[in-house]
Amino acid sequence: MSAERSVVFVVDDDTSMRGALENLIGSVGLEVRAFASPQEFLRAERPDAPACLVLDVRLPGKSGLAFHEELVQAGIALPVIFITGHGDIPMSVRAMKAGAVEFLPKPFHDQDMLDAIHAALERDRARRRDAGVVGELKARYAALTEREREIMKLVAAGRANKQIAAELGISVVTVKVHRGQVMRKMRARSLADLVRMADRLGPIPKS
Repeated sequence: MSAERSVVFVVDDDTSMRGALENLIGSVGLEVRAFASPQEFLRAERPDAPACLVLDVRLPGKSGLAFHEELVQAGIALPVIFITGHGDIPMSVRAMKAGAVEFLPKPFHDQDMLDAIHAALERDRARRRDAGVVGELKARYAALTEREREIMKLVAAGRANKQIAAELGISVVTVKVHRGQVMRKMRARSLADLVRMADRLGPIPKS
């Protein structure tokens, strides 16, 4: 496990299960925060750190599956491990399709839970790293002029300098100058690097 601070959230209305999970997760040095309901979880402050959610499927009122779908729609990207004492195959399939890391029936083996938590936290670390990279690329892209953005889009689409010059009504020399500026500002080491950056940014806006 990384030494980076990580948090495991638990939402389960069963007091004994919450206590057991707190003891288990705490025994491997992870921070754990347990809640009796989704409402309690939503009211609590969530630290800016790698995290995952251990979520009971059967909760009073709204099911854990429905709550997870709400989290996804709200843009709360937490890897989820579902636990249930009444699981069945259709339920587990629905959970996995919704992006769950694991679906564990109660009683589960401690090591199975810890393995699932480790996998979930690593997934969240990867997501956070990816978001950081994309955020940096967006900041670099924002520093480009409108003309440089046009040229980056065309370069990434595979256009040659002559084609870009003809399409934009400028000279090849001017294209080369702007292209050099794009490479420098985006910190691209090669054309292939610039194309990968454009892919990470997604559809490049016109302005």
